[in-house]
Amino acid sequence: MVTIAEVARHAGVAPSTVFYVLTGKRPISSETTTRVHDSMIELGYRLPAGARTVRRDRADVVALVLPPGEVHLPPVTRLVGSVAVAARGHRMDVLLVTPGRDAAGLRRAASSTRVNGFLVLEGEGAGERVRVLRELGRSSVLIGRSEKDLMCVDLDFEAAGARCVDHLADLGHRGIGFLGASRAGVTQRTFAGFGTAAMRRGVVGTALPVAADPGSVASAVGVLRAYPEMTALVVHNEVPLGRVIDCLRARHLRVPQDIAVVAVCPDEPVERTAPPLTSVELSAEDLGSRAVDLLVAVTGGARPPALTLVPPRLVRRASCSLPVPRPAGRGKVHSGPPQWN
Repeated sequence: MVTIAEVARHAGVAPSTVFYVLTGKRPISSETTTRVHDSMIELGYRLPAGARTVRRDRADVVALVLPPGEVHLPPVTRLVGSVAVAARGHRMDVLLVTPGRDAAGLRRAASSTRVNGFLVLEGEGAGERVRVLRELGRSSVLIGRSEKDLMCVDLDFEAAGARCVDHLADLGHRGIGFLGASRAGVTQRTFAGFGTAAMRRGVVGTALPVAADPGSVASAVGVLRAYPEMTALVVHNEVPLGRVIDCLRARHLRVPQDIAVVAVCPDEPVERTAPPLTSVELSAEDLGSRAVDLLVAVTGGARPPALTLVPPRLVRRASCSLPVPRPAGRGKVHSGPPQWN
């Protein structure tokens, strides 16, 4: 184990200076403090259990751990930006831990006395990475959902699905289609909220997964149109959103005169469509800000709930109106093939 004396020799200072850098009991120059911290990192010095470094003239650091494998870049970029803004509000910097870091890589990052805590993006092995950090005694929060023993912050997808149904039902729609990304996970949670709200409001809900290719979009829209009571559509997949609108137009369905459309996605894609679409936004910016606030609370000794959910926000635009009269539904939820796994 690396000692304070070894750090002092490496940094070219007295052991008492290292002690004062760690405890903050005496003011130490910014230059000397930086040299001591750099030596700690290079030597792999770890604080004793329960100890906390007090740093002057240097911000704390929050490390954001990206998931391995392919990520959908736009939302991740928004999230990273929001974490940086929120961290700056707490006088903290952000260390981006790139994908592919194994347990050894996380241990190296955790050995940095600059790092105050870790935000770990959901992905394969996210729970294991959080456990490694906890074994090392570092505060961590998972962005996404995982096992109940992990502290998580996530977007409330169930509430987003329900908000879409309630908005359309309030306008008088009694048959609503749902097009979601052709993968499990967040789409399932959005549809769970959609389905529960449909049953509560006596709405016929019909769901199909849809991929980004034109054939998948055309097939899904065609199947949904087989239900004559459907006068509204919820789309939870921003990638093929423009193609969905084009496909409706090709079938001579005007938005909103013939069919109302609500999208579950950020503002930018829905503002580019014609007409601009009413949307339920699950904000990556709000998620990043809440995650930083939660991590700061945890490192300060607070014990927040195991799961914190960021609520959705509905923005009304030009894509919803009163429904065209159609045969009344009977208040149930359909799910056409293929199903989500």
